[in-house]
Amino acid sequence: MSACRGGGSAAEAEARKTGPADEGIATELEALRRVATLLAGGPRPEEVFSAVGAEVGRLLMVDVAVLVRYDLARAVTILATWTRTGAVTPPRVGSRLPLGGRNASTLIFQTGRPARIDFADASGPLADAHDGQIRWSLGVPIIVEGRIWGGVIVAYGSATSMVADAESRLAGFTELVATAVANAQARLELGKFVGEQEALRRVAMMVARAAAPEEVFAAIAAEEGRLLGSDLTVMFRYDPDQAATAIGAWSRTDRPIPCPAGTRERLGGQNVISLVHATGQPIRIDDDANAREGPAEVTSDCGIRSAIGAPITIEGRLWGAIRMEFSPDEPPPPDAETRLAAFTELIATAIANTNARAALRGFAEEQAALRRVATLVARAATPEEVSAAVAEEAGRLLGAHHAWMTRYEPDGAARLVATWSSTGAAVPAGTRLSPGGRNVYTLVFQTGRTARIDGSPGALGPDCEIASELGVRAAVGVPVSAGGRLWGAMVVSSTQEEPLPAGIEARLTGFTELAATAIANAEARAALAASRARVVAASDATRHRIERNVHDGAQQRLVSLALRVSRLKTVLPPEATELTGHLDRAAAEISRVLDELRELARGLHPPALTSGGLRPALKTLARRSAVPVRLDIALDGRLPEQVERAAYFAVAESLTNVAKYAQAGVVDVEARTDERELRLCVRDDGVGGADPGRGSGLIALTDRIEALGGRLGLRSPPGGGTTLRVALPLTTPPEPR
Repeated sequence: MSACRGGGSAAEAEARKTGPADEGIATELEALRRVATLLAGGPRPEEVFSAVGAEVGRLLMVDVAVLVRYDLARAVTILATWTRTGAVTPPRVGSRLPLGGRNASTLIFQTGRPARIDFADASGPLADAHDGQIRWSLGVPIIVEGRIWGGVIVAYGSATSMVADAESRLAGFTELVATAVANAQARLELGKFVGEQEALRRVAMMVARAAAPEEVFAAIAAEEGRLLGSDLTVMFRYDPDQAATAIGAWSRTDRPIPCPAGTRERLGGQNVISLVHATGQPIRIDDDANAREGPAEVTSDCGIRSAIGAPITIEGRLWGAIRMEFSPDEPPPPDAETRLAAFTELIATAIANTNARAALRGFAEEQAALRRVATLVARAATPEEVSAAVAEEAGRLLGAHHAWMTRYEPDGAARLVATWSSTGAAVPAGTRLSPGGRNVYTLVFQTGRTARIDGSPGALGPDCEIASELGVRAAVGVPVSAGGRLWGAMVVSSTQEEPLPAGIEARLTGFTELAATAIANAEARAALAASRARVVAASDATRHRIERNVHDGAQQRLVSLALRVSRLKTVLPPEATELTGHLDRAAAEISRVLDELRELARGLHPPALTSGGLRPALKTLARRSAVPVRLDIALDGRLPEQVERAAYFAVAESLTNVAKYAQAGVVDVEARTDERELRLCVRDDGVGGADPGRGSGLIALTDRIEALGGRLGLRSPPGGGTTLRVALPLTTPPEPR
């Protein structure tokens, strides 16, 4: 311990030893009274320490008086100093010196009793700090709440300067210091409690207003950092793969935070985060070079040397940890890790609530995404539309960089049905991914189960050129099954080194099930449409065959019969008038039957449609209609045979119904095409009230239209006429694969 040059005259020393007892007692009591009066006013601890040092120094006429405080790291911190002459300055207030060796401060700490030291026998860092003018030192412990808190150390330049009963005379002052410390600690604890409650209240208010988790975690780091005066505070969440992810950070300075939210650190080594994870207990590391092993909470360029950490336990499970770092000038308080652990226990409820709300929000977002896809499925959207929606919704929801829906080919190659990217580097749909290699779509094809690959670029296999070009490092694939067979795979991937979140496979399953439903529905619809188209085609072929048979068979025989009757009339004698009349009536009946047969044949397969197409066929229908028809036909050339035939029968059925039921004055028939479909509209001004379910004609017509992938709509309000609208695609339905 440093000391000033002192010693004083022999007369002064003798006066200290032989002065009137009453005068010495009065002086001591006056000094104690001044300190007690100061203490009663509730001063700051530093004021009390400084006053005690000055009073002790003057009372015992020492050369140096120092008040020190011990900490758990076996060191002393200088709280107050006093020197009689000021020739040599004692250690400055706030200095921190290690204990050790033989000196008054170390002996007090070791024994808990007063100690006198002849500096000829002194050793240790504290003894080495004096300037060679000190001969004796005396120390008395300060006991607070039953434990050694610190000490009062006085030093003399000569043995003759020492007061014989200095220890007992110092006792009164140390008791006053202990009282001041206890009071100050009580006020400090109260202040800490108030500060903690305010911090908790602010965090609770953020949770109550449903702040984002990252906002809450950053606020927790800031609140705890301010409470304990750290230089850097970082909140971590432990991951399943022996790693920790920073989720909130705060710094006392404006310098960039070395580990902002999102930073991921591998566990291992002698460092706070790894030790908390291993032990589940609060951890403290002071000036330990080993702390640089593993996650570097001791950052040399930031001047950090000490660190503490405390676990975050939620529902009985170690969830994460808070790490605090301190600079050499302001080490953490002795009980910092204990206080951090206590506050972290209080804040765990807010963290749990935030996690629950985040989980609920994530569930709601997931359900909304699933609902949007399900709506597409319910609307009978094409598999391509559903696949594109699944890729986008899953990619956005799961925070992936890329999402693909693939369809397998027989050799295991995967054809991209839909792709999505958050980076703007989406691969075009239709791209073929070669079979084989170490990649998730091949693993899914080989096993029929989910697959996951976490690694570096190239880990997805040499045959997955697209993944390599996009810099994919991690991917998860989930099988898509339709009709009891493996149809394809849904893949999400990331360009970051860390693995995709645990449980992502289960979350993807909901999307793939919807996609599988859409695929199965589409295939079923395609099979039904193709089947109905085959039925319609077979029916048309049958009608055509019947019409040909009628024309070539019964019709020709009736014509021949009519000719034979005519020839019979020419050979009859003139007087056979009665027989001639019978033959005339027979010829007329044959003619009527022939006309009806021709009419029937035209209904089976209208010749105008076959020879000229839809335009002349509709004109023929208009001429034969019992109700006047206004035509508005905008058609360019011939249309597919099935489309023309369906349109013809739609108009024919409508005109028949108008003549039978509508009591209409006029019928308007419109026909137009665009690049995709033929649109028909048959509208009358009749009584309305048509019911498509009451007659077989419209039902059969609906089946024919829908078999071709078309749409039929009927609007017939009572008294408002009837409007029939038909839309027919210009391409026939594909055969199901």
